[in-house]
Parts: sequence; C-alpha cells; structure tokens
Amino acid sequence: MKFNFFPAKKIFSYFSNDVAIDLGTANTLVYSRNRGIVLDEPSVVAVKAGTNQVLAAGKAAKEMLGKTPESIIACRPLRDGVIANFELAESMLRYFIRRVHDNRSMLVSPRMIIGVPSGITQVERRAVEDSAKQAGAREVYTIMEPMAAAIGAGLPVHEPCGSMIVDIGGGTTEVAVITLKDVVFCRSVRVGGDEMDRAIVQYVKRKYNLLIGERTAEIIKIQIGTVMPEADASSMHVKGRDLVTGVPKTITLTSLEVHESLLETIATIVDVVRVALENTPPELSSDLVDRGIVMAGGGSLLRGLDKLISKETGLPVIMAEDPLLAVVKGAGKVLEELDFFKEALMK
Repeated sequence: MKFNFFPAKKIFSYFSNDVAIDLGTANTLVYSRNRGIVLDEPSVVAVKAGTNQVLAAGKAAKEMLGKTPESIIACRPLRDGVIANFELAESMLRYFIRRVHDNRSMLVSPRMIIGVPSGITQVERRAVEDSAKQAGAREVYTIMEPMAAAIGAGLPVHEPCGSMIVDIGGGTTEVAVITLKDVVFCRSVRVGGDEMDRAIVQYVKRKYNLLIGERTAEIIKIQIGTVMPEADASSMHVKGRDLVTGVPKTITLTSLEVHESLLETIATIVDVVRVALENTPPELSSDLVDRGIVMAGGGSLLRGLDKLISKETGLPVIMAEDPLLAVVKGAGKVLEELDFFKEALMK
C-alpha cells in the first residue's frame, strides 16, 4: 500500500494562521493570511505595576494615557519606530495575537512578517524578532517598512524601473527608491507624527505658558494642522494647565500657529526627500519624472504636505490609496506570495 505524505511545511501552513504585522510607533496593524486586516489598534499597553499582566491594550489603553493611578502603567512600548521596552512590547504583541486568534490557543505557532524601519540596527532588529518569538511566533521575517509600503501602494517593485516611496509614520520617516524587488537608496530619520506632536507641545508651552499632553497635540495636528499657510486660518480651543498659576486654562490656537510650530519638522522631511533624489541613479531618476513620488503613512495626511514636496522637488506627488494601511497591506501581500517576494525581505 502506498501512502502520500504532506511535507511538514505544508501541514504547518494548513493549521497555523500566519500573520503580517505593521508594528508601528503609533498603531499596530495585523494582517491574517486569507482573512485580510484583522486588527488596527494604537500601540499602547496598560499593565499592573511591577508585573507584565496586561489590563488593556490598543484603544482602551490609549484612553488611559496620562490618567492612570500608580498601580497601573500605561505606556507606548515603541519609540521612534523601535522597541523601547522589550517586556511590554512582548506583552502587547502576545495580547494582540491572541485577539486575532479569537483567544483560542493556536494549534501551530504562526509565521510572522514584521515591518521595521530601514534604519534599524542589528540589536534593535533582534529585539523585534525575539519579542515576536516570545509572543508565540514559529518563524519571524522582517521587511523594510518602505518596501512593504511600496508593495501595499501597488508600485511595480518587481520591474526594472524606479519607484520612490515616502512613508511618514509615527516615529520615523522612510524614503526609498526601489527597483527589481530591492532598495537602491534608502534614508530613514527618526522624525514623524510623534515629533510633530512634541513640536506643538513645546510651541504652546513657550508661547502661552500652557502645558498640554501629546494626545491633545495629536488632536490639534489632525484638526487644524497644515504645512501651507492658509489665508482663512481655522482655529480651535485648547485646554491645558497654566504653568504660572497651576490651574486649568483654555486658549484659542490657530492653524497659522500650528504651521509655525511644525516648520522645523517639515523641513527635515523635505531634506530627506531631496537627499534621496540626489543619490538616485540617473536612469531611475528619469522614471521618477513620469511616475512621481508616492506618499504613505499617517504623517502624509498632514494638510498640504504633498503639495509642498511637489513644489520643492518639481515632481508629481501621489498619495497612496490607503496611506495608513500601506505597510500592513504590503507585508500581507508578501505573506500571501512569500516565494515571489522572498528577495524583498531583509537578509
């Protein structure tokens, strides 16, 4: 009698629910194979003080930021695109993975593809891989966030032509020129949405002697933040603590003031794009004249940023269809077609 045995890898693949993860400074997104994006939560975890017992993660934990008693620690375990607190990052990942698997024990540990900043060091990359393995991964692959964003944005990364992606996340801005499933030039700076929030906090503190939190600054950035000064400036009421009297106080902040507070951060992002263009081989540069620059990431949604980059570079700038989902969509596509995209993974 003849028996046909499935290869072990195929059996693992059948039973495990492999995932692709955009482990971002601001948000963590999880793509499950054959199911699509199954989780989109803030990268925040709340634990009982002195333990790694997770009390809340994601949106619920973000609501606790700056409002917890001493017995609870609510924090963001990632800073500037990399893990700042290994234990909390592992606890958060484990919590999210269990959520994705409907809190049931996994029959076979999943494979994971995780998007990481292109400027990550070997030590930082090892911390990400170790966290994923501690959280239950069987195998861990890493992919550069700009490569994943380019794939997720639908750019022809496998063709012999130049594609340029600008991915502005919470902790980092990644600019890359890609061709034939590899990166020709890439530059990563630890400036992104979080740096914009901090700039707004410092501006309000300096000008109005008012202390506001980063969550309030993020709301200001989303509602009235702009790169190009507008003739009809919008405004909003901002509440905080007066540093002179120590009591709560409300001020009115205009979009022109927010524009002023963001000038330095925006200049850094534009400089990185310019450096990438200066280092692009001429044949690929000619492709960019036709194809333009594609923007992704939450930071790219800041009003007027695409127009400013287009004005400064003289190239057309196109926004990715789902800028917030580009990295996780790209990592998910790599997961679904791992053999085809193997060269796109970090070695």
